Amino acid sequence: MKLAYWMYAGPAHIGTLRIATSFRDIHAIMHAPLGDDYFNVMRSMLERKRDFTPVTASVVDRHVLARGSQEKVIHNIHRKDKEESPSLIILTPTCTSSILQEDLQNFVNRAAQDCNADVILADVNHYRVNEMQAADKTLEQIIKFYLQKAKKNNLLDIEKTDLASVNIIGPCNLSFHHQHDLAELRRLLQDLNIRVNQIIPEGASVDNIKNLPKAWFNIIPYREVGRASAEFLLQEFNMPYTTISPIGVVETSKFIRQLEQILNQLGHVCDFTKYIEVQTRFVSQSAWFSRSIDCQNLAGKTAVVFGDATHAAALTKILVKEMGVEVLIAGTYCKGEEEWFEQEVGSYAKQLLFTDDHHLVGDLIAKLEPSAIFGTQMERHIGKRLNIPCGVISAPVHIQNFPLSYRPFLGYEGSNQIADLIYNSFTLGMEDHLLELFGGHDTKDVISNTLSSHESIAWDNNANDELKKIPGFVRGKVKRNIEKFAKTKGLNTITMEVMYAAKEEQSGNY
Repeated sequence: MKLAYWMYAGPAHIGTLRIATSFRDIHAIMHAPLGDDYFNVMRSMLERKRDFTPVTASVVDRHVLARGSQEKVIHNIHRKDKEESPSLIILTPTCTSSILQEDLQNFVNRAAQDCNADVILADVNHYRVNEMQAADKTLEQIIKFYLQKAKKNNLLDIEKTDLASVNIIGPCNLSFHHQHDLAELRRLLQDLNIRVNQIIPEGASVDNIKNLPKAWFNIIPYREVGRASAEFLLQEFNMPYTTISPIGVVETSKFIRQLEQILNQLGHVCDFTKYIEVQTRFVSQSAWFSRSIDCQNLAGKTAVVFGDATHAAALTKILVKEMGVEVLIAGTYCKGEEEWFEQEVGSYAKQLLFTDDHHLVGDLIAKLEPSAIFGTQMERHIGKRLNIPCGVISAPVHIQNFPLSYRPFLGYEGSNQIADLIYNSFTLGMEDHLLELFGGHDTKDVISNTLSSHESIAWDNNANDELKKIPGFVRGKVKRNIEKFAKTKGLNTITMEVMYAAKEEQSGNY
């Protein structure tokens, strides 16, 4: 456990609830004290859905502490079984309620005897895994449970569909633009004459799970959630899967080539070369834009990228390979993805960063002063404080990144959206001069190059006024060089005389 007022990845029960609420016929019972039940508010506020969040808190209060939870938990399971008539009720504790060390599996077994719904206990270690890992584990647990149930009842049909088909596994509530991504992915697969067999868990019924083996193979669009389920389906039903995320023109082509390879291995001869060529050369606006004169405005620009492993790796490759932007730092907060992340982007970024400490991320951004940031909502807040533009590319995010308009990140249309996001996130040539003339963010005082430390060199009024006269697009670099000069001379205050001395010594920078 970790005490924090803000986290990139939440505790384990949030991951379990994200999966449970993505199915349309699961009700979750959360065994938790008041304060741990914020998921209901978060999901209702952020997801653009019209239904109520199917989560009930079985509150751990002083009466529970005195008498135990068994009676209350079982009562809540029976009550929701009668009121909501779900197909499955899943019970999950939180880190806080896990301290009680009660036998929740026994509660589930007793409640299941008098329930029409299936009842299971979320099989995750709430002290050892985070939100992403718990979501992956819970999805695998639910899929295993219903496939084994169907097999036991002789309802499992493993005969493959006549036409090539896939399952899309992993997209769930509170993911980044996942509704739009699913629509774009379905359109791309339709173009390739590949049928979508099932999408799990987003919008699915648990009854659909028994049909998963009918597909030819599986697609895991975001590697954080779905890989454990895909691995289980590979072992049990010999179903291949791909974890390539089609984000960006290059990776979308790579994804389509992977589908082609899997289909050919399964005896379905196909060649998607012409489709890739037409989409890349004539349909995708981002492919054309990356070769246009406008994109040359990004030459010399720098960026810091931070987010979940899938989106941070994809954006890093797009910035470097497709847009010509130098990535100073590429990082992720996802535990267990360090090796894969390094393989994917180690050669594209000057530095890799693996951390869940947003203070460290903020201090590194402040020190490097990139031209733009691409990250989560926290990096957007950091960018506002540092006066650096930020494009949001990964969860966790605020409500403005659950757009009503069509904004996919996957596929060729997603590539267009990302190209717009990247280009519009940078402050480009003429905009700098207009901001100087008419007022804007570049006319504000320059802040310190660290967020968490209060130790900085003081500037007297005359020196500070002189600094403001320097054009905004080089002011930060000038300030940093003068402060370095002052530190080497052991000075605590920068005056006009110090500025002139630094200018003489570092004329190449000022």
